Amino acid sequence: MKKLSILILFVCISFSAKGQTADELKKEQAPKKVKIAKLQGEVKALQAKIDAFPGWKKGAFGTMGGSISGFNNWYSRTAPTASAGNIGITVNGFANLIEDDFFWRNSAAINLGWVKLDEKGVSGDEGFDTATDVFTISSLYGKRLNKKWALSALAEYRTTIIDNFNDPGYLDLGAGFTWTPTNSLVVVMHPGNYNFVFSSGDTVFESSLGAKVVADYTEKYGKLSVKSNLSIFQSYKTSDLSNWTWTNSFGYTIWQGIGVGFELGLRQNKQEALNNALAVVTVPTPTFNSVDNKLQSYYLIGMSYAF
Repeated sequence: MKKLSILILFVCISFSAKGQTADELKKEQAPKKVKIAKLQGEVKALQAKIDAFPGWKKGAFGTMGGSISGFNNWYSRTAPTASAGNIGITVNGFANLIEDDFFWRNSAAINLGWVKLDEKGVSGDEGFDTATDVFTISSLYGKRLNKKWALSALAEYRTTIIDNFNDPGYLDLGAGFTWTPTNSLVVVMHPGNYNFVFSSGDTVFESSLGAKVVADYTEKYGKLSVKSNLSIFQSYKTSDLSNWTWTNSFGYTIWQGIGVGFELGLRQNKQEALNNALAVVTVPTPTFNSVDNKLQSYYLIGMSYAF
C-alpha cells in the first residue's frame, strides 16, 4: 500500500512538473512573439521606404489551373467511354519607372484557357477548344504637377491572341490627368481619348472619340498579392460604342513562391454583344436597340506562383 501511494505521488508530481514546464515555456515565448511582431513592423516600414525611392519597380504573379477526368464503360453516361480535361493560365506583370518629376507605368495581363471532351464512338472535334482568351497591355506616362497629380498620356490595347487576333482589337490613345494618392493606386482620367476598334470584313464595330477612366490597384499584403484593374470607355457619339472591363487577381503564397490563385474578369460591350447575336441567323435581325447586352465573365482558380 505504501509503495502504491508513493507511485501515485510520483505520477502527480510528474504531471505537475510537465504543467509548470509548459507554463514556463509559454511565458518565455510571449515576449519573443512581441519582438517578432515589432521586427516585422520595422521590416514593413523599411520596405515602404525602399519602394518610395525613384527607379524601376518590377513584379509578376500568375495562376495555373487544370483538371483531367476519364470514364471507361461508365454506363450511366450517354457515351460511357470518354475523357475530359481543362487548362487555364493567367499572368499579371508590371514594370514601372517612378521618378520625382515623372512616371512611366507599364503592365500586361494574359488569361488563356482550353477545354477538351473526347467521347469514344462520337465523331467530331476532339481536340482542345479555347475557353478563355484575354490579352491586355498598357503604358501610362505622367509628368508630375505635384506629388499626387500629373498630366498624363495613355496607350492601352486589348484583344484575343488564340482566336480572332485583333478581330476585334481595341486601342485607346488619350491624354488628361492621373491621380496617384498612394503607391498602390493609380486613377487615370482622360477626357480626350480615341477608341480605335479593329475588325475584318463588314462588321458592327466602330471607332469613336470619348472619355477614358482607368483605376488600377496593385498591392502585396504579406503573402497575399492583389491586383484590380477597371477600364472604362465612354463614347461621346453614342453609349452603344461604350465598354468597360474589370479584372481582379489574387495570389496567396504558401511555400517558395508557390500558392493558390484566383482571377475574376467582368465586361460589358454592346458591340461585341451585337456581333455575337448577328452570328446566329434570327428574324428579325438584331440591332443595337434590340440586342441583350449581357454581363460577360470568366474566372480561374488554381495553383499560383509569385515572381
